[in-house]
Amino acid sequence: MNLAGVVEVPTPSVKPPIVPGYKWRLLIAYDGTNYAGWQYQASPPTIQCVVEKALTKVTKLEREDVRLTGASRTDTGVHAWGQVAHFVTPFNYNNLENLHAALNGLLPSDIRIREVSPALPEFHARFSSKSKIYHYKIYNDHVMDPFQRHYAYHSVYKLNTAAMRHAAGHFIGKHDISSFVNASRNDRVQDPVKDIFRFDVNEMGAILQLEVEGSGFLYRQVRNMVALLLQIGREAVPPDIVPKILAARDRKVLARYATSAPPCGLQLVAVRYNEEHLQLPVGCPAVSFGRHHSVLKCKLPFY
Repeated sequence: MNLAGVVEVPTPSVKPPIVPGYKWRLLIAYDGTNYAGWQYQASPPTIQCVVEKALTKVTKLEREDVRLTGASRTDTGVHAWGQVAHFVTPFNYNNLENLHAALNGLLPSDIRIREVSPALPEFHARFSSKSKIYHYKIYNDHVMDPFQRHYAYHSVYKLNTAAMRHAAGHFIGKHDISSFVNASRNDRVQDPVKDIFRFDVNEMGAILQLEVEGSGFLYRQVRNMVALLLQIGREAVPPDIVPKILAARDRKVLARYATSAPPCGLQLVAVRYNEEHLQLPVGCPAVSFGRHHSVLKCKLPFY
């Protein structure tokens, strides 16, 4: 379960069942500071819990009927700009703007639906994804910017970004990442082999942004990789420690060098799909990106 770093992506052979009715895709952004992650829990509140509450109120369906499913099970305190989810209804919509406006009207201000679109019956937010992109933000200066405190990890050590870049390159490719995965809180056996397509280290003034894209991520994988890169940036360990820890395939080996990075710096930026998965059904309503309000007539008198 993709909790603070993540969890997801089943084997490609797994095909989700097609549920009768109409399927709808949501693009969701949220500030995860006040939530216990994405995955539904009765208490404390989670993102899925809050979105489902709004959906059931608008659609007048039960949560078991809407079947809201997210692409990534982000953990407590983790943020998202590009979380994708789908839900189903037994009825069609002629216009999605009203649904979109109603959902955002019910949701708290730290959760926003960015888009609502029709989806093919075969589309599945999690199973159809081909890659996910996460960013981890580090504020690397003497004094923390108070406006970044919920969205970046503060490193008072001057980080060697060249060493971090070199080390991040060792993650690229297909690896057994068992050394970088915490024990999950579910019973499913996860495939530890993941393909990392890129791992960039970008400097933007005092902000150091680590950007990783891969086929899938397991529980706390991203935060654990970042934690080791922080130790390398501090020059506590050399960059060539990465392939040695990967080869060990043992979480206890990583624990000798680094603990997990805090969740506040982590953000799910995008989930990518093949174009055929994003095609719209025939005769469906238009995608809703939200709508602007306009003043038709000035009601204040001129003086």
